[in-house]
Amino acid sequence: MQKKLADAKFEIPTPVQEAAIPPALEGRDLLATAQTGTGKTLAFLIPIIEHMQQWQAKGLEALVLVPTRELALQVAEEYEKLRTAKLPPAAKVIGGVPERRQLQDMKKARIVVATPGRLVDFLQRRLVNLGNVRTLVLDEADRMLDMGFLPALRQILKALPRERQTMCFSATLESSVVAMINDSMHDPIRIALGSVLKPSANVDLHAYEIPAMQKPDALRELLYEEKGQTLIFARTKRGTERLAKSLVRDGFSAAMIHGDRSQSQRVKALNGFDEGEFQVLVATDIAARGIHVSGVAHVINYDLPQIAEDFIHRVGRTGRAGLRGKATTLVSGAEVIELSRMERTLKLRMQRRKMGCSVPAPREHKNTLATRTLSRLPGEVFV
Repeated sequence: MQKKLADAKFEIPTPVQEAAIPPALEGRDLLATAQTGTGKTLAFLIPIIEHMQQWQAKGLEALVLVPTRELALQVAEEYEKLRTAKLPPAAKVIGGVPERRQLQDMKKARIVVATPGRLVDFLQRRLVNLGNVRTLVLDEADRMLDMGFLPALRQILKALPRERQTMCFSATLESSVVAMINDSMHDPIRIALGSVLKPSANVDLHAYEIPAMQKPDALRELLYEEKGQTLIFARTKRGTERLAKSLVRDGFSAAMIHGDRSQSQRVKALNGFDEGEFQVLVATDIAARGIHVSGVAHVINYDLPQIAEDFIHRVGRTGRAGLRGKATTLVSGAEVIELSRMERTLKLRMQRRKMGCSVPAPREHKNTLATRTLSRLPGEVFV
């Protein structure tokens, strides 16, 4: 395990890993809250892998539940970096992809990473047996409840053995999370690190109050000034589509992700963004907790989130792994009042800034973001 961690450049444990791994190795139930980007995934994967090395294989032994397909893929990817030759790959049980391959993978797997909806569908059709699961992980538990997965979670819990280890990781600990935990955990170790309702100290927060008609120009100016990768959040699926297509027409290398995109489209967009093929990714809040790209230099809130806490998860996509990042919020009209209300809720204050006087024309600007020429078809650029 230590060699695998070193090969993956995981050499110094984060505070949540240092606090969670020892009791998890002892088989204790855990309830951990910590800021996004603090390394919670390895905090539960390392103990699971260590346990599976010692257990005799009896089918599915570990189940990790996550709220989104993107997060499921990333958890499975981290597992793949650490597993030994003795352990088979993780099975991914997620919506939006053919189920036959998933069912085949589960027959060979010892750990399943799943979204609740697809797993409940398999349970109701008696296509999966969870009777041998020894460890359950609820990752981003608050987000699963926000997305309406409580009925599905209850069905899954009923299908699991009562004697098991349960680890719950959550960014916030609201009453709905506590109620579910009381039903599913036994004398859990409580781990709370930092303020979960505040962004990381590594992120510089800025806000621009501008007229609504100037928002597109302001966004372009920010992108021209930024040399690194930029993640832009819009509030709606339609707004995401409109904004991403506008950026492509302006010559930016951009992709998008939202709830109506197919799984293959999401994976292509995320992989392209992670590998640097796309310098800009436009997303709805479905991606706020599902994107784990270490090199995001700038997060731009083109629209304010509907829920104040989602602002923390948005800006948590930058300033990760000890790096500095910046988050910019654009507001106009009634959004100015909404921004002030959000600042009071989160007990933070963003530095107000003014935009430059002019915005360069997209065709003339030579910024590295404008890597595609406008003579190409949008289909060649847009994911």
